[in-house]
Amino acid sequence: MDKEIQELEMPTKYDPKETEKKWYSKWLEGKYFEATGDPNKKPYSIVIPPPNVTGKLHLGHAWDLTLQDIIARTKRMQGYDMLWLPGMDHAGIATQAKVEAKLKEEGTNRYELGREKFLEKSWEWKEEYASFIRDQWSKVGISVDYSRERFTLDEGLSKAVREVFVSLYQKGLIYRGEYIINWDPQTKTALSDIEVIYKDVQGAFYHMNYPLSDGSGSIAVATTRPETMLGDTAVAVHPNDERYQHLIGKTVTLPITNREIPIVADDYVDIEFGSGAVKITPAHDPNDFEIGNRHNLERILVMNEDGTMNENAGKYDGLDRFDCRKQIVKDLQDAGVLFEIEEHMHSVGHSERSGAVVEPYLSTQWFVKMQPLADEAIKLQNSEEKVNFVPERFEGTYLRWMENIRDWCISRQLWWGHRIPAWYHKETGELYVGHEEPSDIENWNQDEDVLDTWFSSALWPFSTMGWPDENEIDFKRYYPTSALVTGYDIIAFWVSRMIFQGLEFTEKRPFKDVLIHGLIRDSEGRKMSKSLGNGVDPIEVIDKYGTDALRYFLATGSSPGNDLRFYWEKVESTWNFGNKIWNASRFALMNMEGLTYDEIDLNGEKSIADQWILTRLQETISDVTRLTEVYEFGEVGRILYNFIWDDFCDWYIEMAKLPLYGEDEAAKKMTRSVLAYVLDQTMRLLHPFMPFITEEIWQHLPHEGTSITVAAWPTHQEEFVFPQANQDMQLLKEIIRSIRNTRSELNVPMSKQIEMLLQAKDEQILEQLKRGETYLEKFCNPSKLELGTNVTAPEKSMSNVLSGVEVYLPLAGLLDIEEEVKRLEKEVEKLNKEVERVEKKLSNQGFLAKAPEKVIEEEKAKQKDYSEKRDAVKARIQELQS
Repeated sequence: MDKEIQELEMPTKYDPKETEKKWYSKWLEGKYFEATGDPNKKPYSIVIPPPNVTGKLHLGHAWDLTLQDIIARTKRMQGYDMLWLPGMDHAGIATQAKVEAKLKEEGTNRYELGREKFLEKSWEWKEEYASFIRDQWSKVGISVDYSRERFTLDEGLSKAVREVFVSLYQKGLIYRGEYIINWDPQTKTALSDIEVIYKDVQGAFYHMNYPLSDGSGSIAVATTRPETMLGDTAVAVHPNDERYQHLIGKTVTLPITNREIPIVADDYVDIEFGSGAVKITPAHDPNDFEIGNRHNLERILVMNEDGTMNENAGKYDGLDRFDCRKQIVKDLQDAGVLFEIEEHMHSVGHSERSGAVVEPYLSTQWFVKMQPLADEAIKLQNSEEKVNFVPERFEGTYLRWMENIRDWCISRQLWWGHRIPAWYHKETGELYVGHEEPSDIENWNQDEDVLDTWFSSALWPFSTMGWPDENEIDFKRYYPTSALVTGYDIIAFWVSRMIFQGLEFTEKRPFKDVLIHGLIRDSEGRKMSKSLGNGVDPIEVIDKYGTDALRYFLATGSSPGNDLRFYWEKVESTWNFGNKIWNASRFALMNMEGLTYDEIDLNGEKSIADQWILTRLQETISDVTRLTEVYEFGEVGRILYNFIWDDFCDWYIEMAKLPLYGEDEAAKKMTRSVLAYVLDQTMRLLHPFMPFITEEIWQHLPHEGTSITVAAWPTHQEEFVFPQANQDMQLLKEIIRSIRNTRSELNVPMSKQIEMLLQAKDEQILEQLKRGETYLEKFCNPSKLELGTNVTAPEKSMSNVLSGVEVYLPLAGLLDIEEEVKRLEKEVEKLNKEVERVEKKLSNQGFLAKAPEKVIEEEKAKQKDYSEKRDAVKARIQELQS
């Protein structure tokens, strides 16, 4: 125990900035976040979704990190050997684009620098932004094991990447081939299918007549990309289309180029769509590529890598593809070939990274043959060792992608990344793929391309643990990992790839659970973006309200899988919650008078309030622990908020003042012990959500141990459950609330004494009232308090019908009989609705057949309670009107 800290008086106001800076440093110094490898503890592991070293973290990162940290801190307190492994991703395309933009500002480019110097600049960028990210991690308060931090271009991870590439190549699952791929003309690299975002764009269908070479007529075709016609090598029709039977085998003369191209028959063509004839451009369309293969058609590439037209485009050589489109449309119109332009809204692929319109492009690339890998991943989900998606519905998202898999284009025309471990012999062109370069390297050229960033990210759960060295201690102890936390937007990008690579290379699922969260949106439900200017910097929120307020809002603002709307007002509300906790703790500590940990004693006589708060604490411990296990952090937050704000602060602390300010020393001692114990346990439960304020308060409390981060997680203690006190307190709270509400309605201040008569339904209720008489006198301020089972209601009195009790307040001169009758009639209406609702439920055979017996009994008890209340209110109305 840090006695020096405990003995210092808590400041009147909580200072988040000072506290956060102090405690994060102390946690790191104490090495509390480092996994110990203790064989007596059960391991629990999480790998961080590695942020890209392209910029600073956003609110989505803060949300993701907070959810992971809640799990990590909870498991650490529960006695697990907790490993939360941090790291960052090199993010090939994105980082290279940032570095190239910086070089442009400096008046140079990567080609002038050369590959080696450019990579030096990229590593400098990485170091700078990794430092920013670590600083933001510390601001969010995450409890990662920095001693194990990894980077996707680390030598260890590079070794894993080479191992996987070579192994898949040797198994025939990686191949090199010429295919139509998604090409980003801005970054000049290939993209995988899921790096393409489709947007609806206003375009057009351009209808053209291609003349038959024999002069006997023409055939109509249509396209949305007229510039690609320069690469046409056929026109296709369906073999069963009677309109074109006589033309199959003939040729047309391609306008502008004057090349003769054949008319072929292919089942792919849709007879019903358009004219039923389709222009075929094998080098610029994936479907045309397949048709071209079937008919042995030439592939003519008419564009350069940067989206300009090449020498095969003839007079359009050098024009940008969209400028070429305008010019070619004009030329075709002038030639009488283009006879109609039909406006058309269609879906156009854009690069996820650069935003450029993606070009289907013929290119030689490296691919992963996905079907065998996907089949195993799908099969896994039918076994006991399946990956558990939370919420479960996202398993469907994952399976749909796996079931409709296409081969994965993994090569990228970049310099920043894992260079493909393939070499070509300078003279023979022989291909060599291996872990190391050829021994006679001077005769070989290495492939210029690098691997898709997701290729290395897919290995993250096991490459970070030391694989392929399967004797590596961390790999043996912490893999497979226990949980992964990520957004639904990268299930296909990342989650699915980790699963099939984990299965292929470790024969195990890479993680047991995947907790899926949504996206953070603004208060209007819009996605946060630079263009809308509605983004919120998490550091700005932290600077204004502190880390704990932001974390609590993020963790409790939505249920698993759903999007979260950001509201400044809600963050302010959680900040108020923190202040409430601080003030309540400060009051408790001021009244402990130097109580030490050894002096805390919960044996002995306890008041109803003591027994009740201890019981509520046990209920809260059970609920919080149970809901945390199933990642229902929103519900956990609600339960903690209600317990701390309502039960502890608004009720128990007020009731604790009676013994604390009284003369009974034994009662004082017990109350101090209860305050210390409940506050200690509550801070532990709240710690994963609000780590800084809880550590600061806990250090002032009498405690054992060095830090709350490694204090034991609270467990349910049956000896502190007092069912009768719980019932007594529920009744007392109901009575006190009703009297306070009545006073408020009639503008009778609490300082003014009033007469109170309480009619108990039976002797049992009467005994409850007698046990709580002290609290009723303290919190209701009666001039006279009468308790009984045969209490006569005075004339002109206000009445409240509660569960088992009727409260009469003789307020002569203050009560308007007519208004009181109206109020009671409204109460009857409300109770009628409740009775009808319960009766409807109890008459529903479906409900009775499916609901547990306990639930049915609870509904029957409600029916009885509401009916009795209604009858009592009706009787009271009759009394007042008689």
